[in-house]
Amino acid sequence: MEDLFIVVGLGNPGKKYEETRHNIGFITIDELCFRHKVKLNKLKYKASFGEGFVGGKRVLFVKPQTFMNDSGVAVGELVKFFKIPLQNLIIVYDDVDLPVGAVRVRAKGSSGTHNGMRSIIYHIVEQDFPRVRIGVGKPENPEFELVDYVLGKFPKEQHEAMLAAVKGAADAIEEILSKG
Repeated sequence: MEDLFIVVGLGNPGKKYEETRHNIGFITIDELCFRHKVKLNKLKYKASFGEGFVGGKRVLFVKPQTFMNDSGVAVGELVKFFKIPLQNLIIVYDDVDLPVGAVRVRAKGSSGTHNGMRSIIYHIVEQDFPRVRIGVGKPENPEFELVDYVLGKFPKEQHEAMLAAVKGAADAIEEILSKG
């Protein structure tokens, strides 16, 4: 389907992870759903998703319901079922290699250090699809375990920067959908 786009926010399901750094992709999907009055009311392909329109394009907004490291299972099933070209797949996720609040858009690329992206690339056997990365920074103490850091919540002093980054990421996704 040439006219269908799938926008996937990466995160972990469950209340325990709701406001963590690793769930910034889910938070961005929530922002887009709010803006476009879309409800995530379907549960299939190991994902929660809803359908709407942005810039005249039909869009599925998706939150995989697998844990982060298995995100590719849901994404692979969606891509295969809907038979979309990979340039119509947009992934939004956290990136520890970017400073807190930074947003970076790429047309393609590797998984970097991100296990969720590694899983997606493994399952769709391709890395040429757009992605929007949101910087969450690195732990100040280099001995702090990265997994504990990304599964931690944002400190109060970072909330404003993270909300701005989510809005910026949502704006970028709308721009991609509207203008390519």
